[in-house]
Amino acid sequence: MSALPPLIPVGSLSTMLPIILRAARSVRAKCSRPLWPPAFLQLGWLLAISSLTLTQRLAAQEKYYTATNLWKFPVAGGSVSSPALGRDGTIYLGSWLGHLIALSPAGTERWRFKTGFEIAASPAIGPDGTVYVGCRDHRFYAVSPNGQKRWAFKTGGWVDSSAAIGTNGDLYFGSWDKKFYALHPDGSQRWEFLTAGPVASSAAIDAQGVIYFGSCDGKFYALNPDGSPRWEFATEGAITASPAIGASGEIYFPSVDGMFHALNADGTRRWELRTGGITASSPVLGGDGTIFVSVNQTHCAITPDGKLKWQRPFWQAQPDLLGENSAAVLANGQVVFTGGDSFVMTVPGDDAEREWVWNYYLFAASYSSPLVAENGTIYVTSLAPELCALNRPFPLAATPWPMFRGGPQHTGRVNTK
Repeated sequence: MSALPPLIPVGSLSTMLPIILRAARSVRAKCSRPLWPPAFLQLGWLLAISSLTLTQRLAAQEKYYTATNLWKFPVAGGSVSSPALGRDGTIYLGSWLGHLIALSPAGTERWRFKTGFEIAASPAIGPDGTVYVGCRDHRFYAVSPNGQKRWAFKTGGWVDSSAAIGTNGDLYFGSWDKKFYALHPDGSQRWEFLTAGPVASSAAIDAQGVIYFGSCDGKFYALNPDGSPRWEFATEGAITASPAIGASGEIYFPSVDGMFHALNADGTRRWELRTGGITASSPVLGGDGTIFVSVNQTHCAITPDGKLKWQRPFWQAQPDLLGENSAAVLANGQVVFTGGDSFVMTVPGDDAEREWVWNYYLFAASYSSPLVAENGTIYVTSLAPELCALNRPFPLAATPWPMFRGGPQHTGRVNTK
C-alpha cells in the first residue's frame, strides 16, 4: 500500500480558495498594465493543473477512503458528548444546547429531552433502558426510553462525568463540586465521597465491583461499593480522563502532568510512561493488551509493559483544536481514531507499515469518541455540527475495554466475557 496524499474535499471552499488565491496573486503580478487575455489564460492553466491534482486525490479517495456515510443528523449547537447505543439500536447523545437526543438506527429523531444547560457528559444506558446523563445545570438526569423524565438529582456543580452503572443498577458519577456520588436506580442518594478537586473523570468498575476514578486534585481513587476508600494514588497533575481496566484487573489512565500510568489492582505502580502532554483521552485496549490513547495531537500505541509501540501525528495539526478522543478497537484488530483534525481514521493495531486503512472527512473537529454498533456501524459527532453514521463491517473487539466507557451502553464496567 502506497502512502496516501492528504485529502482535500473536492468542491469545498478549502479546496478551491488556495488555488484561486495563488492564481490571483500571479495574475496581479503580471498585470501592472491591462494584459487580461494572457493573464486569464494563465489563470485557466493554473486551475487545470490544480484540477489534475484534485483528480488524483479523488482517485486516491475512491481507493482508500472506503467508509460510506449512511446518514447524517444535524445537531444544533454541536456536541462533545460521545453517543451511546441502546439495546434496541437507539442512538443517544447530548448536545451543547442542552438536549438529550434519541435517534433511530436509520437516523430519524425519536425524541429529545431538554435540560437546563450544556451537556458535556456522555449518556449511559441502564439495564431497563433508562438513559442517564449529567448536565452543566448541576443535575444528573434519568430519562425513560420514550423520553420522559424519571428523576433529576441536584449536585453543587457541573456534571461532566459520565455515569458508571453497577451490576445492581447503582449509579456512580462525579461533579465539579468535588464530590463523587453513588445513587440508587430510583435517584435516591446512597453515599458521597469528597475529594479536594472537581471530578470530571468518569468512573470504571472492575469485576469485583471496585470503583475507580480520578480527580482534579491529582489523585486517583479506588472505592469499595459501599463508598469506603480502598486506596488512593497521587500523581503530579489533575486527572480528567477516564480509566480503562485490563484482563488482570490492572488500571490505565493519563494525568495532565504528561504521564501515563498503569496500576495494579491493589494500587501499586505497575509502570508509567512520559507522554509529555496534557490529554483527556481515555485509553482503550487491544486484543494483545496494547493500549491506545491520543496525546499531543498524536495517536499512540503502548505495549502492555509500558513501552511506546508507535506514535502517529494527526493528519493535519490544529493548534487550537486538540480533540484528543478515545479510540475504538474493532474485531479485525483495526483501531478507529477521531480528533481535532476532522478525520475518522482506522489503522492496523500493529501499525506495521504505518499507514491508514481507511478514513472519512468530517468537515469539522470531533471532540467525542466513536461508537461502534454490533453490525459494525460507526457513529461519530463533529462540530459541523452533525452526527455521522459510517457503514463498516466489523464490530467491536472482544477485549476488556475496547472503547470509551467499555462498551456501546457506556456502563463503565469491565468486559469479562
